[in-house]
Amino acid sequence: MPQAKSGDHVHVHYTGKLDDASIFDTSDGRDPLTFQLGKGQVVPGFDTAVTGMEVGEKKTVTIPSDEAYGPRLDQLVFTAPRENLPPGYDPQEGEILRLETKDGRQMDVVVIFSDAESVRMDGNHPLAGKDLTFHIELVKID
Repeated sequence: MPQAKSGDHVHVHYTGKLDDASIFDTSDGRDPLTFQLGKGQVVPGFDTAVTGMEVGEKKTVTIPSDEAYGPRLDQLVFTAPRENLPPGYDPQEGEILRLETKDGRQMDVVVIFSDAESVRMDGNHPLAGKDLTFHIELVKID
């Protein structure tokens, strides 16, 4: 039976869990995740885990944070003056905002604190700094 290799389009069912066993994402009840191996469409550790699998094979892998969403970076947590926000806008804790950086890129941040003077935001991916455990089943190779 052929093994999945770089360049193949693969279809996988998966469940992703954190260290506390809570599920952060799953394909359960949905179509399988489809991506091309070796093209950077998923985190590197997931790509590596699927490479070499055969159709019908199931496995459980733990992907360290540096092969997933990377470490949490302190420099991505910052405070901005409230005057930089649109007039009348009141950001709420936990709200996701899309900002444009000085070089024109877009960045999603989470509001972690807001008062009358400023807003504290976190630009880290929510899964940054976390090891991820995936239960994976390779369903199909194209």
